Amino acid sequence: MEEKRRCFSLSQNKFLQHWCVILFISSLAILPLTQSFNYGKALSKSLLYFESQRSGRLPYNQRVTWRHHSGLTDGLEQGVDLVGGYYDAGDNVKFGLPMAFTITMLSWGVLEYGDEISSAGEYTHALEAIKWGTDYCIKAHTHPNVLWVEVGDGDTDHYCWQRPEDMTTSRQAYKVDEKNPGSDVAGETAAAMAAASIVFRKTNPHYSHLLLQHAEQLFEFGDKFRGKYDESVRVVKGYYPSVSGFKDELLWAALWLYKATDKEDYLSYALEKANEFGGITWAITEFSWDVKFPALQIIASMLLTEENHREMGFKLVFEQYRSKAEYYLCACLNKNNGSNVNRTPAGLLYIRQWNNMQYVSNAAFLLTVYSDYLRASNQRLRCDRGKVGPEEVLLFARSQADYILGANPMGMSYLVGYGSRYPQRMHHRGASIESYRENKGFIGCTQGYDYWYPRNDPNPNVVVGALVGGPDHMDRFSDDRKNFMQTEACTYNTASLVGVLAKLHGVEEEDGYLNTPLLASS
Repeated sequence: MEEKRRCFSLSQNKFLQHWCVILFISSLAILPLTQSFNYGKALSKSLLYFESQRSGRLPYNQRVTWRHHSGLTDGLEQGVDLVGGYYDAGDNVKFGLPMAFTITMLSWGVLEYGDEISSAGEYTHALEAIKWGTDYCIKAHTHPNVLWVEVGDGDTDHYCWQRPEDMTTSRQAYKVDEKNPGSDVAGETAAAMAAASIVFRKTNPHYSHLLLQHAEQLFEFGDKFRGKYDESVRVVKGYYPSVSGFKDELLWAALWLYKATDKEDYLSYALEKANEFGGITWAITEFSWDVKFPALQIIASMLLTEENHREMGFKLVFEQYRSKAEYYLCACLNKNNGSNVNRTPAGLLYIRQWNNMQYVSNAAFLLTVYSDYLRASNQRLRCDRGKVGPEEVLLFARSQADYILGANPMGMSYLVGYGSRYPQRMHHRGASIESYRENKGFIGCTQGYDYWYPRNDPNPNVVVGALVGGPDHMDRFSDDRKNFMQTEACTYNTASLVGVLAKLHGVEEEDGYLNTPLLASS
């Protein structure tokens, strides 16, 4: 591996680089025999990551001890309690849309792979990660038609390099309401709380009911007062703009509310609005905190096999949802005649330069879930270039997870803290400055930028379980704190990976059908 890495990094000539990549990919054919990954261990580290991102008063059982209380006056200026929640990435702002998406994906992972998470001894930690987010969502929803969607200001925050424990930047809070709508963030928060309500139904029924109440109110608010949240809260435009609009989030929320309540009204909404809102017209090759179409199309298509839904007179709509879901999945597998998702020379899905790993983990999760659906329903994925069985779908999802964990030309685990070689200089304020536990003295805004930010030394604190942005389109990665496009991690990167790792851990324990050469699906 070291020789291949040196070959790749030293070969400036494109022809030589090409052959280096071929040598590496050739070695992947025998990876199951020469290189294996402990998916259970990776799963444990992934769930630990969320404790590094906590805002608010940390609990007595906090395992990430280099972090301390922070943001304890959030919402005070506006007269609301907005203490808690998660910082989205390497900064100290709380953004409601990606936070809610993180909770939706964590919840979905637990719903699909709760048994596998339990067998890894991580079920309690998974629920704690979800509840830390949903507790905040409850606080942020202060009125049926009011949702607080951001705390802190991205511009002032990015002028400072400070630990969250020392923050001196603005903690202004921003909301959406009837006059300043935000159907996208309301819809995503409704989806998160609906999904989480299913998770807590057995272990905490009262809390589950409370989440469902909030979810239904938020959906009604988002649907009745329609508009993009970045038009109401303009400060978010430079960070988490709603490019896809709000219609995907409303369909997404309706489907999750149907799953949580079994009320036909929500399913009817997703079917009746399918054409108008783009659910059966948009063929998309990206699933992210902004674009929900592929995931909602997959959820809708998986409902097609249920007999009661066939009798509703919407079978054609279900089939159209399925067609669009298959377009996304086949694009990931490079099986469409038209547009497919690009890949790096070593086989990593590649959407765009900035934080590409979010798209990889999201795709791997959807592929994993759909492979289970295909297996359970005895079906095959229908692509332009032929039908694909569930084993091949899962094998490709596994190849993406294995690339993340170290099966790549850099020999680098992009999951921080996993393996012997992983990024040491994450673009992360709290990690890059000595911990509050070690130094309780105040570290100012410019002091952080002048001394801690430019250091070449590894970060003093390791953000275990963080999935960084990852390599470029040629599988190259620069472990540099200033290289935020590659070295910054986000909560939603890891959230989707949790479910993938749980599934692979379960298969690994069963010694199942993954003992097949990786290139079977490449």
